[in-house]
Amino acid sequence: MNLGLSIELREAFPEIQPVQLPLVCSKKITDPEWIAGFTTAEGCFFVQIRKRSDRSGYNIQLILKITQHVRDELLMRSLIEYFDCGNVYKDKDSTANFRVQKFSYIEQKILPFFSKHCIGGIKFLDYLDWCKAAGLIKNKDHLTEEGRNQLLILKGGMNRGRYVS
Repeated sequence: MNLGLSIELREAFPEIQPVQLPLVCSKKITDPEWIAGFTTAEGCFFVQIRKRSDRSGYNIQLILKITQHVRDELLMRSLIEYFDCGNVYKDKDSTANFRVQKFSYIEQKILPFFSKHCIGGIKFLDYLDWCKAAGLIKNKDHLTEEGRNQLLILKGGMNRGRYVS
C-alpha cells in the first residue's frame, strides 16, 4: 500500500482514486496506546540464539524490532526519544528498523511499557512468550542446557512458528 496500488488492484477497482497523504509536521510521539497499536501491527518480539564461534556457549538476546519504510526513519527515531533507548538501522531493502536488544533496557523500559499498554491480537502471545524468555534470562537459567532448551521451545513457537487453528 505504501507504494500505491498494484496494477492488478487498479484494474480490478478502476473507480478508486489515490489521495494525497496528509503531511505530518510533528514526529513526536505522545500517545502510548498508539505505540502499543503500532507495535502490534509493525513490531516483532523475538529471541535470538547463536552459537559463539570464539568459545563455547551461546549468545542469547531478546530483541524488539519495529520496521517501516526508510522514508519513515524520523518516526523510527522518535521511538528512541520516547523510550530513551534503542537504535535505528537502515537495511538495503529500504527499511528503517527501530531495535532494542540491550537486556537492561528491555527489562527496565520495554517490558514495563507493554505490561501497561497491551499488545493486541496474536502478537500478544508472542509478547507473553518473550516475557517468559526474559524471566529465564533474568534468573540466569539461559546459562544452563535446560534453560537454553526452554528458550528454544519458546522461540520455536513465536512469530511464524506459532500455530493458530
